Amino acid sequence: MNNILTIFKKELRAFFTSPMAYIFLVVFALINGYFFNIQFFLINESDMRVLFGIVPLVYLFFIPAISMGLISREKSLGTIEIISTMPILERDIVIGKYLAGFVLILLGLLTTLIHYLTLCYVGTSIDHGAVFTGYIGLALLGGVYTAVSLFASSLTDNQVIAFIIGIAIVLLFFMMDKLLFFMPSSLSGVVQFLSTDFHLSNMSRGVLDTRNLIYFGSVIGFFLSITTRILESRKWN
Repeated sequence: MNNILTIFKKELRAFFTSPMAYIFLVVFALINGYFFNIQFFLINESDMRVLFGIVPLVYLFFIPAISMGLISREKSLGTIEIISTMPILERDIVIGKYLAGFVLILLGLLTTLIHYLTLCYVGTSIDHGAVFTGYIGLALLGGVYTAVSLFASSLTDNQVIAFIIGIAIVLLFFMMDKLLFFMPSSLSGVVQFLSTDFHLSNMSRGVLDTRNLIYFGSVIGFFLSITTRILESRKWN
């Protein structure tokens, strides 16, 4: 646990000692705010479902960009070799780096709460339960995409390639339930269940089903596990 905490603090400090974290938080807030408010000014109507539709799209590009260097940067600099010789488990490295990326995503998500507070202030009718479960869904979705992007970062020492791989995988998960028309009926149920957007849409409607929680937790665990295996395999090469 101490090793995980040390790596987590190191990575989080690295985010905030460079412009990356600040740029991410500001741009993330501005993009979500623009698309959320444009509907309000155009048709004088807005609700949190608009935000829950915008944030996953922004995630598709921002999370791979934030996470692409978590491991690939260490590989390109050669510091991953030094870390591997220390009495630190690869699992601790993966979890520590994952938590740092995930916390940054959660901080970005917190900036969107201003829209919820604004709607409450102007007296808009809000289903607070659906907002609560929707935010849980967005947090878990951010966790999934961070795990996927960390996995992509472990595959190469080139951050641009890691970014492209990360986008490709998260886009695949996002698009799965949009491609059901092209799938045979025998596979449509499985493909739909594997779609992140399918589970998020359930939670944004106020449905807190254990199947959705199990799905997000399983995908996160799967990608963190194979990322750990990739780092462990370096010892045998």
